[in-house]
Amino acid sequence: MADEPGFQLTGTAPERYEQYLAPIMTPFVTALLDAVDLCPGDTVLDLACGTGFAARAAAAQVGPAGRVHGADVNEAMLKVAVAHHPRHYPDIEFTAAPADDLPYPDATFDAVVCQQGAQFFPDLTAALKETARVTRPEGRFAATVWSPAALTSPYFAAQHEVIEEYGGPDPAASFAAAFACTPHHLTTALHTAGFHDTKTHELTFGISLPPLAEFAPGHLSVLPWAQQILDTEGAEALTAAGQALTARLAAHATTTFAFTATLATATR
Repeated sequence: MADEPGFQLTGTAPERYEQYLAPIMTPFVTALLDAVDLCPGDTVLDLACGTGFAARAAAAQVGPAGRVHGADVNEAMLKVAVAHHPRHYPDIEFTAAPADDLPYPDATFDAVVCQQGAQFFPDLTAALKETARVTRPEGRFAATVWSPAALTSPYFAAQHEVIEEYGGPDPAASFAAAFACTPHHLTTALHTAGFHDTKTHELTFGISLPPLAEFAPGHLSVLPWAQQILDTEGAEALTAAGQALTARLAAHATTTFAFTATLATATR
């Protein structure tokens, strides 16, 4: 979920990102990999791999004969990905690289997946053209991005409110932009990049989160918009934002929230 300047983490945030994002990412990673129908022996790229959620799951599916690569521009997150690589899986090679300049030969991969990264690419079409270059003919592609409708869900809406209240309009606008990648954006860019059989549909999962008093502030603290609050308003403001987020979410009397993403699939 991290590849371009729109999503950068530093310090201890990448390790905590791994901890706090896992409950939310897990069902979407499963759906993402189901969409590319991995087989034993496949060679797979996790594009904008972040700390490696999809790469690890892919490695478990392709087996000892397979190969998995992960690419991301955030080297701090790649260090976490390497540290969390289970050694009984096939090798996963993590590489620091932007999505529009990948260090792989033409037609390398049977499948490319991108979990919550495409919305942060400065030039989506350029990134997907590069993705097409490294995908084998008839290779599979799948990506998830948060649906624009997801911003109105109680969990993300509460995050948006506290980011605006405690960080101001710029971090709030940056946060909202992460939900702006529409199915039309994805299908148009995929078609221009040379993919065919492009399809999109929405995935919604009801996800039960850990106790919110700890989870909600912790999750907020690993987002780049929280770093903007910390940098401009200070640690007290970030702490207050976390407390305000917990209070808003507690009003719903549940720790289960709906999360909705767009799943895009295509064939090279």
